[in-house]
Amino acid sequence: MELLYFAVAFVCGFAVYQLKLPPLIGFLIAGFVLNLSGFKTTELLNTIANLGITLLLFSIGLKLKVSHLIKPQVWAPASLHIIISSAIFCSLMLFLGALSLPLFADLSWQSALLVGFAFSFSSTVFAVKVLEERGEMASLHGKIAIGILVMQDIFAVIFLAISTGKIPNGWAFALLVALPLLRPVMFWVLNRSKHGELLPLFGFFFALVVGYHAFEFAGLKGDLGALIIGMIFAPHKKASELAKSLLNLKEILLVGFFLTIGLGADLTLNSLLIALIIVLVLPVKVALYYILTNAFKLRARTSLLSAFTLANYSEFGLIVCMVAASSGLITSEWLAVMAIAVSMTFIIASPLNKRSNEIYVKIEAWLIRFESPTRLAEELPVNLNDTKIVIFGMGRIGTGAYETINITHPGVVAGVDIKPEVVEKHVSRGRKALLADATDPDFWQRVNHSHVEMIMLAMPKHMQNIFALEQLRASGYQGQVTAIANYPDQQKELEDMGVDSTYNFYLEAGSGFAEHVKQKLFP
Repeated sequence: MELLYFAVAFVCGFAVYQLKLPPLIGFLIAGFVLNLSGFKTTELLNTIANLGITLLLFSIGLKLKVSHLIKPQVWAPASLHIIISSAIFCSLMLFLGALSLPLFADLSWQSALLVGFAFSFSSTVFAVKVLEERGEMASLHGKIAIGILVMQDIFAVIFLAISTGKIPNGWAFALLVALPLLRPVMFWVLNRSKHGELLPLFGFFFALVVGYHAFEFAGLKGDLGALIIGMIFAPHKKASELAKSLLNLKEILLVGFFLTIGLGADLTLNSLLIALIIVLVLPVKVALYYILTNAFKLRARTSLLSAFTLANYSEFGLIVCMVAASSGLITSEWLAVMAIAVSMTFIIASPLNKRSNEIYVKIEAWLIRFESPTRLAEELPVNLNDTKIVIFGMGRIGTGAYETINITHPGVVAGVDIKPEVVEKHVSRGRKALLADATDPDFWQRVNHSHVEMIMLAMPKHMQNIFALEQLRASGYQGQVTAIANYPDQQKELEDMGVDSTYNFYLEAGSGFAEHVKQKLFP
């Protein structure tokens, strides 16, 4: 049965992808198509979905540092948003209940507040998928969005612990004391796991056994355990490699999650209409995200892109409604309402996020009037004085290019990256490295590139290079542009957009290696 489900998911995902929409929309549609055909979710599919979410939270932890969560621009908007949006949704539901609308009329103020609390969350799964596809996990707006989502997850875990009466047992204290003490041993095991098939198995073991099941045994939420274990490994130099090793497995398992949303919905006319009403309130929730993040000194673009990433309802809302329904606080029909609303907002938010930069450019003049005049350190203007060559993306390829050019032409090249830790590392090694987001339209307006002769786009994600190229051309840059690509079709797309030369990393790595050998043998 599960093979049939995944087959339908592939067909729908493939069809949607041909329309240049994210495949996850197709996976959601597949769930509803199967539901309408009389199929229901299975125990195995639910297990696959839960494994996907656990690995997702572990992967988030690998990229998350506690220092990100304690920043005011993260914890304050997250806390205020849950309080205010829960109150807004509660008030709306009580008003609609006073009008005797179905389902709403059965809600007390306590149950209305509970449902409002469920709708205040945004989807961690969706946000991570969108940010990973766009290569923006390390961008400021990506880190703000993920930080807010982690804060929401913490609120959800606290709620579930209270509502289910699941109190941490005596092992919880022992576990929380043992983890910091065992950290050096865990790091040693990670180092000794090297780079092969043992590495993803290492991640699987620590996410599911040490993370999920150990925390469940201690009376804590298992998903929270996976997140915390991931955060313990985050400072390790192999954290990024570990996350990449789990990527394909996590993606496959998450297909099961998207299928379960559609398969688990109890589709009735009432639930569909009420879900539509809830979806119509989504712009208020998104606007609240924008207002609150903007109030904490974030630029208009950063606030807007963070808000768009969070422009949906959450799978955690389904869990909250499930707990409330099992306690008799709400009827089971609210589960269907939540499932349909989550699906609808995923479908709406996917193209919205894909065109977020275009939307920002169109409304920029109106948005910047509400910006705070004070800038965070991460968003200060970038200085490119005396720079003739700029490399965007200071990973392995960008760093190699920087070193090669700097040997023969010292002082004329600068590297740009969106990751503060990467920039700090390069600066500490004496390289000229700057913190900026190449896909940010405002960046190209703040920087004077008239004396820059060449720009090299070496960012790891193809779409990052495409967005940067679009903004570069829009800013009036007339110099040469070169870019990396992984596949011939990506090279053609870049060349059609006016790139002077492209470098296929996979095809030309061999010739580069041969050139290195020739220099050694025939100096």
